[in-house]
Amino acid sequence: MARKVDGVIEAVRYRNGQIVMVRAYERRGATFSDHVLLERKALVERLQKGLRFSVGSREELKASTFKLGPEVQLVKQNGQEWIATRPQATADLLDGAPVF
Repeated sequence: MARKVDGVIEAVRYRNGQIVMVRAYERRGATFSDHVLLERKALVERLQKGLRFSVGSREELKASTFKLGPEVQLVKQNGQEWIATRPQATADLLDGAPVF
């Protein structure tokens, strides 16, 4: 059985090619929180702890039900750390997440 996601990223804000913050829902037991704004540092800390985040969107009129997209991962290359949905990323990039 696949492990459930710990958070769903709904939208992202970039500055100079790096994520500044994301709008996400975090798992709270069997349900999810209202949306929260996570700065880059907080998101990196959660990913380093092993929490799983995916890009996705909430389904209307269905509590805690999401359409999930690609999984978010920390990619380390040449001493740099990127937050991305692709394993060979060379910059922060969350495919499928709209910019806010």
